[in-house]
Amino acid sequence: MSLEVSAKIGKKFAIYLPKSVVNSLKLNEGDRVKISIEGGKMIVEVIRDPVDLALQGKKFARISAEEVEKISLEEQKRYEGSA
Repeated sequence: MSLEVSAKIGKKFAIYLPKSVVNSLKLNEGDRVKISIEGGKMIVEVIRDPVDLALQGKKFARISAEEVEKISLEEQKRYEGSA
């Protein structure tokens, strides 16, 4: 989806996001963003909380508790062997 809006820089250089942007990206107060500068452009990207993504994000793999335990034990053995 493409959306282009203007915003005003307020006190202490705060940028207030228009409601259409907030709704489109499903932002909440306290969400984190990454700001980067490329040329003369400021790019703001939403940083999604990993727990929120795990609970609400698109699922692309499946793993059982037994598989998690097996991998965990293997990694612990590998770590102990390198110490």
